[in-house]
Amino acid sequence: MNYYNEIKEQILNNEITKRVKDYSKNKSDLTTYYNVGKLLSEAGKQYGEGIIKEYSEKLENDINLKYTERTLRRIRQFYLFCVVSKWSTLSTKLTWSHFCELLKINNTNEIKYYITICEQNNLSVRQLRERIKNKEYERLDEQTKLKIINQEDLKLEDTIKNPIIISNKFNYEIVSEKILQKIILEDIEEFMKELGNSFSFIGSEYPIKIGCNYNYIDLLLYNIEFNCYVVVELKVTELKKEHIGQIEVYMNYIDKNLRKQAQDKTIGIILCKKDNKFIMEYRSDERIKIRECELSI
Repeated sequence: MNYYNEIKEQILNNEITKRVKDYSKNKSDLTTYYNVGKLLSEAGKQYGEGIIKEYSEKLENDINLKYTERTLRRIRQFYLFCVVSKWSTLSTKLTWSHFCELLKINNTNEIKYYITICEQNNLSVRQLRERIKNKEYERLDEQTKLKIINQEDLKLEDTIKNPIIISNKFNYEIVSEKILQKIILEDIEEFMKELGNSFSFIGSEYPIKIGCNYNYIDLLLYNIEFNCYVVVELKVTELKKEHIGQIEVYMNYIDKNLRKQAQDKTIGIILCKKDNKFIMEYRSDERIKIRECELSI
């Protein structure tokens, strides 16, 4: 087989397809690069690693398209990933640009994780890059990773990462709950993304009347996917028994006065300090989850 001619023909046909059928260019790219990667893999076995550099130079000279040696190696890597992971190019919503980011990762399961969340959440390349940079995969437990890769049902607590990263852009010194709350509210959308998917913000200092007195919930959220309210309490001290008692009172109030019959029970999250670090304590009726919290500048 003349591997070079086959590769050149695949690439030229792909260029024509993308110009004629712009709507299918992503799938066309991935199918083409799978086929080219397979040819490069076979050619490498027969002629050695140097053949990739030779093909790169010939492609630029023959068809005036710059496929660098690095690009061709990435294309071969893409093919090998598909083979090892038994992943089909026909099922994806991702672009080649997504895979250029993903193939920098050495762990096959980590790549599969990011493919899954990209497809589920329609992540752009920029959003994917941010999640990889923030080490989202590494901050989930092994069981949750496998659930996401296999697209199994998740519980709300599965989605909360460890540690939670809160952006402290202005480098505030956290000496009070008000300042911690201010940091979170300055980028509330980012904070909710850290907690997981489908959170919406209801309010801060949310007033509830218990007996004759008003109390104020630091942050009240709602999770659309899991159909429940989420109470978040912020503490700048170590966790105390009264903190748990307090949030349980708030959770019970929300369940009694706001929760509809079709909605699930309210979840409680406490952000507090432990050993001079902020941690996140996740609490519902039967379970407690502790999450560390890092402040990033």
